Amino acid sequence: MINPVTEHVDLPEFALWRRLRQKHIPSSFEIELTPRCNNRCRHCYINIPASETPKNGELPRDLIEKVSTEAASLGVVWVLLTGGEPLLRTDFEEIYLSLRKKGLLVTVFTNGNLISPDHIRLFKKHPPRALEITVYGATQETYEAVTQTPGSFQTFIRAIERLESHHIPFNLKTVALRSNIHEFNEIAAFCRKHSSAPFRFDPLLHLRYDGDPQRNREIISERLTPEEIARLDRVDPQRSDELDASCHRLITPAHTNEPHPQLFHCTAAADQFVLGHDGFLRPCSALWHPDFRRDARSIPLKEALGRMVQTIAAAKSNDPYFLKTCGQCDKLNLCHWCPGHGYLENGSLDSHCDYFCATAHSRARRLSEDND
Repeated sequence: MINPVTEHVDLPEFALWRRLRQKHIPSSFEIELTPRCNNRCRHCYINIPASETPKNGELPRDLIEKVSTEAASLGVVWVLLTGGEPLLRTDFEEIYLSLRKKGLLVTVFTNGNLISPDHIRLFKKHPPRALEITVYGATQETYEAVTQTPGSFQTFIRAIERLESHHIPFNLKTVALRSNIHEFNEIAAFCRKHSSAPFRFDPLLHLRYDGDPQRNREIISERLTPEEIARLDRVDPQRSDELDASCHRLITPAHTNEPHPQLFHCTAAADQFVLGHDGFLRPCSALWHPDFRRDARSIPLKEALGRMVQTIAAAKSNDPYFLKTCGQCDKLNLCHWCPGHGYLENGSLDSHCDYFCATAHSRARRLSEDND
């Protein structure tokens, strides 16, 4: 249960939100250029087939221009182009160059399969802040078991070779899945061989924004167990060292003194925002609850951000079970739960998620064992 929220509330206890809102300067934003993708990855929360027309149409260029112009005028410095697969947009180059001309640093998230000679020329002449490509497997069998797209491994390898031959920097990362965990070490070795950036992986799989039950079952089947996630935390030396160094912040006994009804413990909307493929502004990529979305067509960006920040600051729970579990948990910083994920999992911002909870406790046990 969520207490009714008011968009024009100024709560003195939330000084961070108030300061950031007064600045009116988020540091970054994302643009979901399309929900379409040339792959059909088993774990994806947003993709629809490349041949399918999005329900609300493709995100129009004039809306991208409106929001990015307003963002640049506020002092935003960085934009991420994502999807779906952003390179499916036939006007990708025009969008990319328009953002750069505004002085924005542009990062591109892609599966790499569609990188063409035209993209090579574009990135060579106008380098992105970062080009990030996801590696789904180290072999064709595993890679295509994830993408469910025949031939995608070879186009991925060709893209890597093409970028390397033209000396275009890129970063590689992976997502830890049931379908590729047996190749995790090989994937890590591939990433380190072809990218100088620290190896990164994400074990968090959240459910579909459209609630598709069949696709959600597929996502759940790809999740690692809490114990597997805790073990992966220790596999990578850099990740392990960072966890050890921040252990005192990740587990905070003082947090258990009393329930915390405040739902959000982040700076969503105050320091970042998303222009969704449907033309709506959201505080972050995972937050699809209608109370926090604003139509970018009908409201200035600065006003939308101010309203979203105030709505987030005012969002509290009065659910007794939530307050005695998540509301006073000392392992909150080890947990994959957030209000956005709670909504996708169970339809409620303050829902307790057993899987995320078990993962947090498993990670805490592993940290405790390693530091004894």
